[in-house]
Amino acid sequence: MEAQLSLTEENYLKTIYILSLNEKGKIANLSIAEKLSINSATVTEMLKKLNEKKLIEYNRIDGASLSSMGNKVALKVIRKHRLWETFLVKKLDFSWDEVHEIAEQLEHIQSEKLIMELDRFLDFPKYDPHGDPIPDKEGILPEDITFPLSETMIPSMFRLIGVANHSPAFLQYLDKIKLEINDTIEVKDIQEFDKSMTVKINQRRQTLMLSNEVTKNLLVSK
Repeated sequence: MEAQLSLTEENYLKTIYILSLNEKGKIANLSIAEKLSINSATVTEMLKKLNEKKLIEYNRIDGASLSSMGNKVALKVIRKHRLWETFLVKKLDFSWDEVHEIAEQLEHIQSEKLIMELDRFLDFPKYDPHGDPIPDKEGILPEDITFPLSETMIPSMFRLIGVANHSPAFLQYLDKIKLEINDTIEVKDIQEFDKSMTVKINQRRQTLMLSNEVTKNLLVSK
């Protein structure tokens, strides 16, 4: 079944999986259409097709959710995407804002042997360059306990584990302020009006003001 899936079908399954991380219940057609930048009618036709293949459970009123088979396929695509991003950054010196679009193409390679050897070559990484967990060959994700920095209510010290926004503009902004994965962020003050934060990165002498738009996309742990 998996070998017969088109690139488009794999993209739909991956999209439903990613949307399900932040949305409860079934995923609405409109959410999928917005994520993929296509019209709702096109989404409806594809969801019907995936439903017939038993890769999703779908009805027009409630939306779509992955079946166990669809979930397995989605995790395999995500695993390949994140391994390729890791390879591009660690071995070919791409910057983390350059790799997403390339990995979007490479994630559809079907060779299981290639992906197994890629994983071995990279020494079985648990997280990609953006801090996203990499599923293992069984589709099991490493335990990932993070939350957006914006959710903290009191000044404290945190470690940057990942980012929720992978756009080049956001990643380039983080490069500009010299904030990287595994850096420490000490929240010194939180503005009640707009939830912006005054922080110190890696205990540098100079403080920095981060907007709420930035802090809600920084995934941290204590």
